[in-house]
Amino acid sequence: METQTTHPDYEKYAEEYTTSETDYLHGLYRETHLKTMYPRMLSGHLQGQFLKMVSCMIRPQRILEIGMFTGYSSINLAQGLAEGGVLHTIDSNAESVEIGKRYFEKAGLKDKIHIHIGNAMEIIPTLNEIFDLVFIDADKENYLNYYKLIFERMRTGGFILADNVFWSGKVFEKQKGKDKEAEGIIAFNDFVKNDDRVENMLLPLRDGVMMVRKL
Repeated sequence: METQTTHPDYEKYAEEYTTSETDYLHGLYRETHLKTMYPRMLSGHLQGQFLKMVSCMIRPQRILEIGMFTGYSSINLAQGLAEGGVLHTIDSNAESVEIGKRYFEKAGLKDKIHIHIGNAMEIIPTLNEIFDLVFIDADKENYLNYYKLIFERMRTGGFILADNVFWSGKVFEKQKGKDKEAEGIIAFNDFVKNDDRVENMLLPLRDGVMMVRKL
């Protein structure tokens, strides 16, 4: 999700000195803002390039994305796939998925991206895969549930990236009675911090990205 929590001047400078969007990614960005109700859910240029760089470093055979929206992050992640690799992406909104499908074709990635529409908690157990890289950017109250569900479906040394772990700064507020999304993110962050099966780093990129490596 494209939510800015870092200093806007730093963000602007970082984007200026980051490889530019391709024409098809820029087109997807524009169409998402024109046709969807919550365009801020899109990853955006800076985070998209980060996802691509991570994927290119890992060269995964299997990627799982929980929360596709219009597919901006899907395209970036899929560009790092190894030969014969596949990205499985899940979303519950068929309308936003339809936007993404056209851009997958423009990016030359439609055969590498398998789309699943429905409830991720129900779909993930049906995927007979071991994943090298997982990106979580869906309903925040289920982050910990997703983490627990995918953990045994990941190879040793595999990576999990989870977006919006600052949740617009709400995680910094210690009082109870937060919205269920904030509570979900806090539960996820706390669990990862204390999970001795992994090592992790919380990156202050946009709205916070948790990077986790399975030991």
